[in-house]
Amino acid sequence: MKSIPSLSWRRGAPRAAVVLGSLLSLLAAPLPAQTAQDPRPEAASALPGRATERPDPAAVARLASAPALPFRVDPGWPQLPPGYNFGECSGVDVDRAGNVWVFNRGHWPMMEFNRAGRLLQAWTHDTLAVMSSHGVRVGPDGNLWCVDVAGNCVFKVSPQGRILLILGIRQGLAGGNESQDGFDQPTNVAFRANGNLYITDGYVNSRVVEYSPDGYYLGQWGRHGKGDGEFNLVHDAVVDGAGRVYVADRANERVQVFDPDGKFLAKWTGLGAPWGLAYSARENAIYMCDGKYDRICKLGLDGRLLGTLSAFGKAPGKLDYVHDIALDPADGSLYTVEIKNWRVQKWVRTP
Repeated sequence: MKSIPSLSWRRGAPRAAVVLGSLLSLLAAPLPAQTAQDPRPEAASALPGRATERPDPAAVARLASAPALPFRVDPGWPQLPPGYNFGECSGVDVDRAGNVWVFNRGHWPMMEFNRAGRLLQAWTHDTLAVMSSHGVRVGPDGNLWCVDVAGNCVFKVSPQGRILLILGIRQGLAGGNESQDGFDQPTNVAFRANGNLYITDGYVNSRVVEYSPDGYYLGQWGRHGKGDGEFNLVHDAVVDGAGRVYVADRANERVQVFDPDGKFLAKWTGLGAPWGLAYSARENAIYMCDGKYDRICKLGLDGRLLGTLSAFGKAPGKLDYVHDIALDPADGSLYTVEIKNWRVQKWVRTP
């Protein structure tokens, strides 16, 4: 391409003549060759197309099988007011009153419903300014712990929407696997019997971190890998009545079991990819949602598969990227949230 003439000032030359001559040179210069451009505004930043992510039926058939669980979906739950929608639904939990909290990536990142499905309140980003919602858990004191996966933060929030405590370096800044005050794409929270919390961290880091209820670092375990006590995408954790910690090691497709201080006890494989976990004290069992193979599993505390529920699909009662699961201890109902179907579903026990 021909170089553009300089507009530099030459001592002794009339200023107007220099400027006029330079402009005439620009007009006389040939235009650079034009190249065809994609008129779509998103074309410059578009990512390569992804392969089909629907679960392979042959792969699903190779998973451990068990009888169908006795649940049916309630197609009328919840009832959203006119003009309200979810975004990608990432987290769900049930409080002591039986109200259901749905964490999602829409205009109202947190919505609260009663058992009948009526919307009680909805917070906008002005109340809870998360970059991308992930897990949510109701703590022993009734406050909510909300994980901002893209912001690398964990928020403690009152049921009235008041932010009470923030864990993380600063929103958007990541901490390494040994950081005591930072995370790298954390995922969810679980609670020790003494009130301490375990934070699963996460998509980039590979550990479980323990904090006191007032946010002081106490310890951690885990690193990236496939060995015992190692993780590849730590996606969730729950604690049973004896204090054992069950960790969803998502990309390794296994659940790992630890004592309260992180000592490795066992691993469960062949069940699918654990994305979300919920402990049922009444049944002394764990419900697992599998977002890769789109099913719900009930597991004994010995890792035995006791039952399964649902499969891939878009209709009510089907699943697509089921991301988290919660249990109502009062009536045994299950709640699941999905990334691709942008919804929460209530599963009611059948006789």
